[in-house]
Amino acid sequence: MAHTLNLTLTPRQAVSEEQWLPIALRQIGAERSQLALARVVKRSVDARHRTPKVLLTVELYIDGDELPPPVHFDYPNVEHKREVIVVGGGPAGLFAALRFIELGLRPIILERGKEVSERKRDIARIGRGGEIDPNSNYAFGEGGAGTFSDGKLFTRSKKRGDYNRALQSLVFHGAQPEILYEARPHIGTDRLPKIIENIRRTICECGGEVIFDCRVTDILVRDGAVRGVRTADGRQFDSEVVVLATGHSARDIYYTLHNSGIRIEAKPFAMGVRIEHPQELIDTIQYHSAEWREVLPAASYSLVAQVGGRGVYSFCMCPGGVIVPAMTDSAECVVNGMSSSARGSRWANSGIVTEIREEDYGYLRAEWGELAALRYQQEMEMRARAAGAEGQKAPAQRATDFVAHRRSSSTARSSYTPGLVCGDMWEWMPRVVAESLRGGLINFDRRMHGFLTKEATLIGVESRTSTPVRVPRDKESLQHPEVAGLYPTGEGAGYAGGIISAALDGERVAEAAAIFLER
Repeated sequence: MAHTLNLTLTPRQAVSEEQWLPIALRQIGAERSQLALARVVKRSVDARHRTPKVLLTVELYIDGDELPPPVHFDYPNVEHKREVIVVGGGPAGLFAALRFIELGLRPIILERGKEVSERKRDIARIGRGGEIDPNSNYAFGEGGAGTFSDGKLFTRSKKRGDYNRALQSLVFHGAQPEILYEARPHIGTDRLPKIIENIRRTICECGGEVIFDCRVTDILVRDGAVRGVRTADGRQFDSEVVVLATGHSARDIYYTLHNSGIRIEAKPFAMGVRIEHPQELIDTIQYHSAEWREVLPAASYSLVAQVGGRGVYSFCMCPGGVIVPAMTDSAECVVNGMSSSARGSRWANSGIVTEIREEDYGYLRAEWGELAALRYQQEMEMRARAAGAEGQKAPAQRATDFVAHRRSSSTARSSYTPGLVCGDMWEWMPRVVAESLRGGLINFDRRMHGFLTKEATLIGVESRTSTPVRVPRDKESLQHPEVAGLYPTGEGAGYAGGIISAALDGERVAEAAAIFLER
């Protein structure tokens, strides 16, 4: 039986096993020669006090103890098994496909974008201010938006499925083992592409199929049940099960569903800006001294406030990261954040967003119905594009100028490589959004003194926090309530908010679909 210890350590004591292991062994009265296995099961940083502490939960196995069994994944060959269609090759689609294989079904993934190696080239071109491929960009392509948008694995919901098993699957496919115990696990955009390729290899070696450059344009329905899909190149794929895992930016799918009479619903969402600080400033605020950065990771933050009864919060915080152009159309300007596994950039960035309510986009209801929120989101992106003026340049303003209603003539140096256009965001941003963000920034500075500084730059627009549309599904069967065999899943359907929650949701619908096929 393992000895489980909760250690409270200084940052230097926790920096390596060589430092913390003698402390742990002394607590159980054992010698190193008796040790069979030592492993960390949880690690977090407590920076609430002047000297940060590292909280480490470790398991020690002494000679004679029964060691933990290795995690095993059984992926059988399903080449000649019953076929199921998965639309979208992001985390929800990929993990649905892996689960289908475990359940003895043959998944066919239809991905509108390119495989990850080709997608890298298209993303590099966007970063240089070049043309945007509407099907291969930061949102679309193998691995989905998460592949090149940081790779954070944190989820607040542990009820969707086996959270640890999902992490183990990522490790099985090449992720670093540290994600199994870090309080906020993170893979990094430098490592994710290879992991995604390995998942695809597993799917294909087991008899599944992944088809790229294959955009679905129609969901085939007959007698209240799904019969397959049709793609832009005229092909038809038949199946009694279609998993819809298209991601939060696949607006054409919402229009397809709406025009086909398949019910969709507007849902709450949020929009705002990215804020970028020098990482050293965030480290100093959070750790109370820059010296701890030698032995602690780049500091992060999580902030929430109420402004005039409206929520304002930080979103997708990227310590040691960069801001990237995440638009899917040349008529839009959208930004997002990402970071590599080392989180070694000189900048920290985060979304600062506010909730959007039905009253904000109600004027669009008469014309657009359930797509009104989606149109509101598009309008703000197009306004940001007009303010950015040329190429993939984005509108920007110093945070202090924004709060003071003062136009910026310059900004601090930024990680956003296509370039910034300085100005006044109040000129194009809906006033209710601007006022909420202003109040939020003032509130955040009270809690993190120094957060509101001329060295902080606001860059717009952060609009893809989640989809403004939900594709409804029955709570028990997880099918669309009016189309048997259609399984909406992941962020694009409104049931997830990140890589892990989308992956777990994909697994759930795969399990539900397998039961449906056994009927």
